Amino acid sequence: MQMKRLLVVAAVLLMSAATWAQQALWGTAPVVSPEIHSDNTVTFRLKAPKAVSVQVTGDFLPARPIETPRGVWEAPGIADLKEGKDGVWEFTTTAPLKPELYSYSFIVDGLKIMDPSNVYMIRDVATVTNVFIIGGGRADLYKVNDVPHGTVSRMWYNSPTLGMDRRITVYTPAGYETSGKRYPVFYLLHGAGGDEEAWINLGRTSQILDNLIAEGKAEPMIVVMTNGNAWQEAAPGESSKGYTVPSMHPDEAKNTVEGAFELAFPDVVKFVEKNFRTKKGRANRAIAGLSMGSFHSANISRYYPDMFGYVGLFSGATSKNEKSTSPVYADFDAKLKVQFSKTPLLYYIACGNTDFVFKSVTDYRKMLDENGYKYEYYESDGGHIWRKWRIYLTEFAPKLFK
Repeated sequence: MQMKRLLVVAAVLLMSAATWAQQALWGTAPVVSPEIHSDNTVTFRLKAPKAVSVQVTGDFLPARPIETPRGVWEAPGIADLKEGKDGVWEFTTTAPLKPELYSYSFIVDGLKIMDPSNVYMIRDVATVTNVFIIGGGRADLYKVNDVPHGTVSRMWYNSPTLGMDRRITVYTPAGYETSGKRYPVFYLLHGAGGDEEAWINLGRTSQILDNLIAEGKAEPMIVVMTNGNAWQEAAPGESSKGYTVPSMHPDEAKNTVEGAFELAFPDVVKFVEKNFRTKKGRANRAIAGLSMGSFHSANISRYYPDMFGYVGLFSGATSKNEKSTSPVYADFDAKLKVQFSKTPLLYYIACGNTDFVFKSVTDYRKMLDENGYKYEYYESDGGHIWRKWRIYLTEFAPKLFK
């Protein structure tokens, strides 16, 4: 009898566990959000019956200019949702959205939250947002399409210069594993607060390269996405320090030697050329970056003038720093003269005309012009945002290794 009771209890517990597991596995969202309509208008919904105010904020809305210590910054716009039946709040864009990858989140009674109906999210420094894509035009390059796909690997390399093992993200083109061929290498650098995950996630690097290569618009290449924070082993949550809080200005940065990342860059190149089938020489190496990564790219290519034939500066530039004691920044004019005397195969600058760095980029271009240093310039609308940096990547990559 006792055994029978135990069997009944066990059966009930198993059925209960199975029920909970099925709910987790098969649970469906109570509302659809975002809903992309046939005319590319989009409806956002959130069930919040006790809320007083629900808003959506995202880069699909007109930008809000805000004052920052570095000048005027374009912040995502905000729109109000209206409460409807059963406590479901709703907002539909007044006009169709242009093809693009968009990010957004909700604000409920002043608290920012994710859309519980949308499982697709991206981290940018310490901010997490939901994302969706409106297809068509350039935005189709950001999608996973039915084309041959490359491989994305996270790898660790030893940096003797920095005295630590460090993590990089590497994209190898479709067919790399079996082709036996050697490939040129493109080193792609992130901005302040980013890490080796930034370009592959926010920048859609693998999708863009897969699609450009499949269309015959870009040469098959290896893309190496580094961690430009010389004090870090890896992205937050991926290092021996555990789940640290991502920050634009962490305390560790204060103890880092000026120019450390630039001085240590040959460690990355040596590792890549030892562990991958690469083509050697400056004609087969490119470097580019956004914002801080643009600063790094300019400095690295100037300090090592025989290393890179292709240089890309996205939303950033560099200038003299006479107070610096780092050899990277010393003798700015002389080093730049040497770099351009070797005739870069491409020196590319891109910036948005409302970007807060636009003036410094303009000043840098003026200096290049005055010295007769040739470069290619791409100017877009917009500011210091990922939407523009993805565009710059789609413009820059097809120009490489031709």
